[in-house]
This record gives sequence, C-alpha cells and structure tokens, in this order.
Amino acid sequence: MSTFAPRPGAAPLPRMVLAQASMESRLLVRNGEQLLLAVVIPVIVLVGGVLAADGLGLDLGGRPVDVLTPGVLALAVMSTAFTSLAIATGFERRYGVLKRLGSSPLPRSGLLLGKVGALLLVELGQLVVIGGVGLALGWDPAARAADLPVLLLVVLAGTFAFAALGLLVAGVLRAEATLAAANLVYLLLLAGGAVVIPAASYGAWGSFAQWLPSGALGEAMRAVLDEAAVPGVPLLVLLAWGAAGTILTTRTFRWE
Repeated sequence: MSTFAPRPGAAPLPRMVLAQASMESRLLVRNGEQLLLAVVIPVIVLVGGVLAADGLGLDLGGRPVDVLTPGVLALAVMSTAFTSLAIATGFERRYGVLKRLGSSPLPRSGLLLGKVGALLLVELGQLVVIGGVGLALGWDPAARAADLPVLLLVVLAGTFAFAALGLLVAGVLRAEATLAAANLVYLLLLAGGAVVIPAASYGAWGSFAQWLPSGALGEAMRAVLDEAAVPGVPLLVLLAWGAAGTILTTRTFRWE
C-alpha cells in the first residue's frame, strides 16, 4: 500500500515565471484599454497612413506600405512594452498587488521576468496581426527567413529599452500620474519620435529623434524588414536606453 506524504515548498523558479507570464498576458489581452493600445491603434495607424499617403501622394522614400508597416510594428512594441506595462504596474502598485506578490514564494526577479515574458507573448501576437494587415495591403518585406534572428534581436532590444523606462515611470509616480504620463509620452513619440515615419522625414529634428528609443526602434525595424540589414547603431542605442532605465529603476522603484 503506497504512502503519500505532502511535499510543501515553492515550485521551481522557471515554472513560477511561466505561470506568472501566462497570467499577466491573459490579464493584458482581456483589458479593453490595453487591447486598444496593443492592436487597434497600431492597425488604424497603418491602414490610415497607407491610405492617406497613397491618396495625397506623400513621398516617404518608398512605397507607403513598405515604409509604414515596419514603423507600426515598432509602434506596437513600444505601446506594449512601455505604455501598457507602465499603466498596469502603476495600478498594481497602488492596489498593493506588487507588495503581496513580492512577499510570495515568487521572487521579485521572477515577477519581473514574468512581466517581460508576458510582453513577449503579446508582442508575438501583435507582429502576426499587424504583419498580416500589412501583407493584405501589399507589403513586400525585403527580409527573409535568414533575417528572423536579427528581427528577434531588435524586438528584444526594443522591449528591454521600453520596459525599463515603463517600470521607471510606474515605480516613482502615483497611478493616476503614471496613466497620464505614459499616454502623453506615447502620443509625443508617435507624433515626433520617428517610430512610424523615418527620421529623415523630420528634417533637422530627425537627426535628434533617431537617438530616442522610439527612433532607434523604428530605424532598426525598417533596416531589418525593408533592407534586410543589421541595424548596429540603433541596436546599441536601444541597449543604452535599456541599461540606463534599468539602473535608474533599481534605484528608484517603490513596491508600494
């Protein structure tokens, strides 16, 4: 006759991180505001931008759909890794969710890894949806299967940079202030951050905008998808922003 004995204790860290990432991603896609930022707005920007550029005969340095689709993919990464993460984390801190999770068997590093894992899952869905819309509009990317590792590196670098900045905002401001600041920064970078439209289209401002995380991510996406090139400098810019944001976040983030 078998004897069963309880084995109390925490699950292995990888299992806890996967469970946290799964829960975080489900919560994100069920939230209407987050879904609006993640998918609806980028698709509207892509379709509206292509139609407007074609109708007005705007010169973007190439076919509008080929120029705008990589930029909108970059916008999608920014909206999820920065705006959505900052808002969700800000309100979790306000309601004491972070404090309680921080005292659970899941270590704080595991909580952050779970959040990043959820971001990557959502971003994968964004790339599929927005890329599909771009293809339906006639997008013809230069990138091929061999360029997928470089594309993945760009997405990871962009997620690193914007997630660090999003947590920085969420960790120092009140939830309401985080909501306002994250949305304001999102709109400013959408309009003048060289994320959707190439930095060269901004004239003199473009020489500065390309050093912003939004400009670096947009330029990196366009280099990979439009030119099948390795965007060395934009990747370094994203990594620098991510490192700076991480250092500041570790020094200023408040869990309650």
